[in-house]
Amino acid sequence: MTARHEEIAEELRRAIDREEYTVGSLLPAETDLAAHYGVSRGTVRQAVAALTAEGLIGSRQGARRVVLAGRRSQSFAELRSFAQWARAMGREATGHVVAQKYRPATAEDSVRLQLREKTTVLHVLRVRGLDGEPVLLERTVYADWISPAVAVIEPDCPSVTQRLLEDTGLVFAYGEHVIDAVAASAQDADLLGVRRTSPLLRVRRVTTTREGRPVEWSDDRYRSDAVSFSVHNSIGNNALARKTAE
Repeated sequence: MTARHEEIAEELRRAIDREEYTVGSLLPAETDLAAHYGVSRGTVRQAVAALTAEGLIGSRQGARRVVLAGRRSQSFAELRSFAQWARAMGREATGHVVAQKYRPATAEDSVRLQLREKTTVLHVLRVRGLDGEPVLLERTVYADWISPAVAVIEPDCPSVTQRLLEDTGLVFAYGEHVIDAVAASAQDADLLGVRRTSPLLRVRRVTTTREGRPVEWSDDRYRSDAVSFSVHNSIGNNALARKTAE
């Protein structure tokens, strides 16, 4: 049986998702929430603590909590796969491989994956969705040593990350992300169901093992009306690095 504070936390998450509490707004006071849900302030504090740990609300003591993000925001405070993020929102991640082909590594592939030029790598174009709605295009290049394991995964597998963990024990441990905006190409527009030149949020990422061995690099393009990213920092801990455009 689900504990009452967990039920309240989920109701608050859904209210934030529906923008009943928008980013930057204040949650009701603990006494008001306790009265609304018919529970003690201690139960409300447990629910609020869960949302604080998830980065959805601020953590100031002795003050009403500020909404920091909705669950559609992908935080860079931790490395999560698309499917893991979708599950955290209570959504179903979907995926479909549009094209998959072995090719000789380009100069860019070689630099990002630390391979010799012309090494055979696997290029995959995949459409990802939330509850069947396309929101992301992944153009991923897999290193030669992991490509065979990726190539045999079924085209509609919802989580390649999870499948590789199950099949090979591979853990995607570290990621470097470069974020910018691009206009949708004709192919992007067709696959995502948007107009050509529509703004897309692009994330170029390199993911490695715990030992720092590159597994993949990818050009990910998100519909800007479907997904946003958040970075939570403080005076003592700032994970965001500002870079000039390349």
